[in-house]
Amino acid sequence: MTDTQDLIQLYSKRILALAADIPHAERLAAAQGSGTRRSPLCGSTVTVDVTLDGDRIAAFGQDVKACALGQASASVLGAAALGRTRADVAAAHDALRAMLKEGGPAPDAPFDGLAVLEPAREFKNRHASILLPYEATLDAIDAALARAAETA
Repeated sequence: MTDTQDLIQLYSKRILALAADIPHAERLAAAQGSGTRRSPLCGSTVTVDVTLDGDRIAAFGQDVKACALGQASASVLGAAALGRTRADVAAAHDALRAMLKEGGPAPDAPFDGLAVLEPAREFKNRHASILLPYEATLDAIDAALARAAETA
């Protein structure tokens, strides 16, 4: 395939559909923690806000300024975030990273929708944008946990 054909395949209809319908695509007014990550390579930026109920995400909001691949990744995360723990998000991040960089399998449910991004393995310059939503979410959870520890 030519590079152009590879890019057309990469931006499949499913990826574009996910990118067009990102759940929780608004910042939270009363977040307990926030995290922002930016890819210096492509300029994609994702900001995530969370509130926690114990160790689980009770409210989730995100502002995603990324390519369609980063948006699709954020869409899968947004659909699965509520009720997840930091460990759940970290496991999804690690599995996604392994899928992209090491040829590993797609993450398990409820993050299995990330399988649609498997063709991005060949486009290393897109990996950072795809990982941003998970990294920003981990930062937001860490901020919320630190805030809770300060007030305890």
